[in-house]
Amino acid sequence: MLIRVGFSADPDDAFMFWGLASGTVDSRGFEFEPVIEDIQTLNEWALEGRLEVTAMSLATYPFVHQRYALLPHGASIGSGYGPIVVAKERLTLDELRAVEIVVPGKLTTAWLVLQMALGGEFPHRVLPFDEIQPEVAAGRARAGLLIHEGQLTYRDEGLEKCLDLGEWWLLETGLPLPLGVNTVRRDIGDDAVRTVSRVLRESIDAALDHRNEALDYALGFGRGMDAERGDRFVGMYVNELTLDYGDEGRQAVRELLSRAHGDDLRVEWVE
Repeated sequence: MLIRVGFSADPDDAFMFWGLASGTVDSRGFEFEPVIEDIQTLNEWALEGRLEVTAMSLATYPFVHQRYALLPHGASIGSGYGPIVVAKERLTLDELRAVEIVVPGKLTTAWLVLQMALGGEFPHRVLPFDEIQPEVAAGRARAGLLIHEGQLTYRDEGLEKCLDLGEWWLLETGLPLPLGVNTVRRDIGDDAVRTVSRVLRESIDAALDHRNEALDYALGFGRGMDAERGDRFVGMYVNELTLDYGDEGRQAVRELLSRAHGDDLRVEWVE
């Protein structure tokens, strides 16, 4: 069976796929094909059910939960850090509410949490995530919401961090911030879902056991990020909560979705 695996073009997702890309992990007879796109595109494709396995923003999951199941591993969760809002000068929350902020897509968790932090809608414009930092640095936008490696590289453009959403969420809830999740389409069948889940977990384990080789592969998705920052970025988002959400990670997911959608949404993970 062909299993297309959608993941975003950044080092942490690529790192987790290394075990399969390198042939280190037994694929159990499945053919795993990587499909690499920006997260907003993957979110939009998830609404269509296009891929058998896909990363997506947690903010998108409520719209597709009947079609996709949450895998218990592969999540991008930061404790006290996350997407950041940057500008050429330090802006307060009140100032951010009044200026246009370029954002990486309205299906992203970063967009959802920024709305929470600013207390609702604000002036905004959508751009691909990798165009936001240059847009702010060139003065074409007053502020921008950065995801992926922009969280580490914004100072290279002389930008200032105005708001860290992971820090805001931790102070607000005492919980880590779940940003991206890995999911599997339910219609491939229960047995296939469980087997695919095991294979993908083994791919993460293999990358952690062969960290240097996996990092070399992952840095190919870092858009010029050097090895030191690539290693740091992978460490931020491939952690103990990536291997398994645990009680804290599951509580964080439920808290975020409850704040956004109320308590009616039932959240379950593949066992």
